[in-house]
Amino acid sequence: MRFARAVTDCRAVRMIGIVQEAPRGKDAKMFADIIRVKDGLDAGQLIAAIDTQRKKYGGLHQIVGVLEPLQVPLAEVRKHFKLPGTDPVTADLFRDKARMKNALRAAGLPCARHKLIHRWADAEAFVKEVGLPIVLKPPAGAGCKATWRIRSVEDLKSAIDTVNPSVDRPTLAEEFLRGQEYCYDTVTVGGKVLFENVSRYYPGPLEVTENPWIQWAVVLPKTIGPEFNDARKIGRATIAALGLKTGFTHMEWFRREDGSIAIGEIAARPPGANFVKMMSYAHDADMFRAWARAVIDDEFDGPLKRKFSVGCAYLRGIGHGRVVRVRGVAEANKRVGSVVVESKLPRIGAPKSDHYEGDGFVIVRHEDTEVVKKAITILIETIKVDYA
Repeated sequence: MRFARAVTDCRAVRMIGIVQEAPRGKDAKMFADIIRVKDGLDAGQLIAAIDTQRKKYGGLHQIVGVLEPLQVPLAEVRKHFKLPGTDPVTADLFRDKARMKNALRAAGLPCARHKLIHRWADAEAFVKEVGLPIVLKPPAGAGCKATWRIRSVEDLKSAIDTVNPSVDRPTLAEEFLRGQEYCYDTVTVGGKVLFENVSRYYPGPLEVTENPWIQWAVVLPKTIGPEFNDARKIGRATIAALGLKTGFTHMEWFRREDGSIAIGEIAARPPGANFVKMMSYAHDADMFRAWARAVIDDEFDGPLKRKFSVGCAYLRGIGHGRVVRVRGVAEANKRVGSVVVESKLPRIGAPKSDHYEGDGFVIVRHEDTEVVKKAITILIETIKVDYA
């Protein structure tokens, strides 16, 4: 809804919602009209819904959405109605991780070695080529959902039996990348990168997914210094190689121990996990509105000055069931409350979330990156979530 509100902030906009579940209260009032569909990821249903609205309002100028699985259907709708924005070919290059990596490698950009797996023999051959561990994931996955780190031949056999890949339903095998994991985010308009962000994960998303009890964090340094020049250059080249003209991008990348860079993957949509909020806090600017201005108006209200370092601690714990206790909040508030800018504590009685973001978060901000890192460490070590 933050993104929807940002759309209404653009001048001379009438916003119509196509939804599976109708928004309520104030959220519903943002929309000039709402039409419900059974499957919001079905391009045919979206086209039919828009046809209904066109008869009523007499025209349509843009169609936008932020979810990863929506990007290809939205591109197909744009093509059908001859609307501006990302086309199906570009959207699919960002969505299909195997095609993405083929395109990046063809452009001379560094990324993990990969192979589409249709049968056991493909997996066996890939392991012989790159060794273990490897990573298995859906070709059109988002984040680290349904992703496995394969450490042994037994792990591989078990995963292949579970996924049961075929020619029609392959899975993607990738070289396991080691190193410090970062992300590179942009606002791009007309093929030109007009805003950049660099953040670091502590620890990486795959380890977070594998260990649902880990309280993890992301830190945005105050300064994107020359040590990131190579990453910025590769990030820009990646966007150009995949053909994106306008939109938000989110690229995950690794700094190997030898200093070299490897691209994990890139998405043509805003990042989740409070990244847009954190970028807003770092620049004292509304990055939700920056996204809307880019995709609606082909404009960017910048440049933006990076004023702060920002960090987010994601609150999770050991166990299953419902949240019964959140310990250490008073102590954490006493020690770092002065730098906290936003928080959402786990709700007592709520079922444990199966999402990697966990059951709550705390965002901190300060002009000194080291102060932010220390505050994040205190939060993660002090606040504990109990389930039963």
